[in-house]
This record gives sequence, C-alpha cells and structure tokens, in this order.
Amino acid sequence: MLQAGAKMGLTVCRTWAFNDASYNALQISPGKFDEKVFRALDHVIAEARRNGIRLILSLVNNLQAYGGKTQYVKWAWEEGVAISSSNDSFFYDPSIRRYFKNYVKTVLTRRNIYTGIEYRDDPTIFAWELINEPRCMTDPSGDTLQDWIEEMSTFVKSIDRKHLLTVGLEGFYGPKSPKRTTGNPEIWAADLGSDFVRNSILSTVDFASVHVYPDHWFHHKNFEEMLKFAAKWMLSHIEDGDRELKKPVLFTEFGLSNDNDDFEPAQRDRFLKMVLDVLYKSAKRKRSGAGSFFWQFLVENMERFNDEYGIVPWENPSTYRLITEQSCRLAKVQGLLSTQIEHVKNFCASRRN
Repeated sequence: MLQAGAKMGLTVCRTWAFNDASYNALQISPGKFDEKVFRALDHVIAEARRNGIRLILSLVNNLQAYGGKTQYVKWAWEEGVAISSSNDSFFYDPSIRRYFKNYVKTVLTRRNIYTGIEYRDDPTIFAWELINEPRCMTDPSGDTLQDWIEEMSTFVKSIDRKHLLTVGLEGFYGPKSPKRTTGNPEIWAADLGSDFVRNSILSTVDFASVHVYPDHWFHHKNFEEMLKFAAKWMLSHIEDGDRELKKPVLFTEFGLSNDNDDFEPAQRDRFLKMVLDVLYKSAKRKRSGAGSFFWQFLVENMERFNDEYGIVPWENPSTYRLITEQSCRLAKVQGLLSTQIEHVKNFCASRRN
C-alpha cells in the first residue's frame, strides 16, 4: 500500500498507532503491551521510511473500533477505580487519564527494532494525532474536552518537541462559535462537546484537522446540495486557518459512500475532484488549506478492511488520474520532495506531453 501510494506521488499516510484489547491488540490491558504487535507497528514505520512516506499516527479512538475510549473506561470500571461508567469519563476520570498518559509515553519513547530510532526522534513520523474524532456529548459546552486537549497536548510536547501535533477533530463549531448556525451541517453539530477553533488554537496544537463526510451528516439532501455544502465547509475552515488560527488546516479524512441509494461512481469522482481542487487553489494562493487524506486508500486483497468509503484507485482509471494529477499540480506549486522525484517526474512529464 505504501509503495502504491508513493508511486502516485502521495507523501503522508494517516493511520492508527493504537489497538486496545481487541483482536491483535497492541495494548492488552493498561500498561501491558503485546511485543509482537508493537514490532508490527515498527515494521509499518520502517516500510514508510523505505518508501519515502511520512506518517500521522493517531493515539486513541473516540469510537469503539479497536477499543477506543470505551475500552479505557471499561478497564477502569473493572479495576474498581473509575468514578463513572460514562463513556465520556475517558476525558475527566483521573485514573483513565493516567492510563492514557502511560500509553502515550510508551509509544513515543518506543525504540523501533528495525531502525533503532525512538519514535519521538523519527523523522518518518510527520505528526501525532491525540484522538480520532473526539466528542464529549455529556458536556456540550466543550469545557471538558478542551481541558483534556490542553492537558494531553502539553503532556505529548513534554516528551516530544520534535514532531507536529494535531487534535483529530471533525471540524464542528461549538455553541460559543459564531459559525455554529452558519458553518455546521445541522443544529446537532454544535452540541457534541467539540469546537474547531477553540480546540485548535492552543499553542501546543500545531495544525488543525477536519473531516468531510456530507453524506454521513445529511439524510435529506441530494448529491448536488451535499457537494455544495462540502465546498463551503472546506472554505470556511481554510478561512479559520488564515484568520483565526494562523495555522495549517489538513483535511485528514474525506469520502463519499458507495452505499448511498443514488450512488454512481461518477459522483465520487466529482466529490474527490472538488476536494482536491479546493486544496490546490489553497496551495496556489499560499493559504492555510495544506493537505487532504482519502478515507480510505486500499490495494487488492484488503477487502476485509474496506468500508463503503474505501477506494482502490486503479480500479477506476478516472480516480487514479485525479490523484496523480493532483500530485503533479502540487509539485508544480510547491516543488518536488526528494522522495517524489523518481515517481512523479515520469508521469508529470508524460502528462505535459
């Protein structure tokens, strides 16, 4: 997969650096790790390095997939140290905070058995992501999540000042945000306990993250309406990066489901093209929109890991072309990375001809 991405000119891959108490768990129980699985993560980092790909590594899931915050709460409850069985106690329970800090320290100070480099010193790692899609719905004010982000981002920086750090947000505007009614997909989005600008503006957060899933957020809009909203959503967050945050904004997940009733492959290409065009225009104008990450990129024989958003680019020549054209366009604006030269020069030159 890393080889395939490199050949298309891709430069950064976002993936999980967690798996808590589920099949092939990395963390079996609080502070107890499976060395075999840790070596697999070592291997991923070493392979990324070999292929000139850098990694955004996410440290925990808000969702239940691969354990997530639910598993941390379950551990604390089983050990009799939890103050609440609420899922959201992950963010405020002192015992659970200690569990998570111990996990973070173990990962950041891990010495890769293949490269001999500690993760916190490894330039192959582009950034750490605190948590995938954090929500704390028991406190819609956002104060609980904000306090957790402040504490955990400061803790990460106390161990590793060499790497960038992001939160892992979806991008929703909270109840105190002036964009809560105009920028959000619907009214519910302001009550999830997260707030894009407030969460991202902290000095310990180096860049902001946004996800783009209009068909997941809306159930009564047609494709054209969803496409229009997604473009507006992206531009709104790039504007926030320029004016409020003064930081890069990365769209770390985006996709269109093939399970939609009216789905056609051409729709997905139109959606992908819109996202890539917005990013290209941002790069050309030196604005804050700084990168986009497909959810999710796969190769053959990975069907059991796929979902309705996954793409195998070369199965659809028009999709493959969109991705390689974006690599060429961005290389023209920003210059080629040394790791891209071998692959990108060839297909960009043939495109000019």
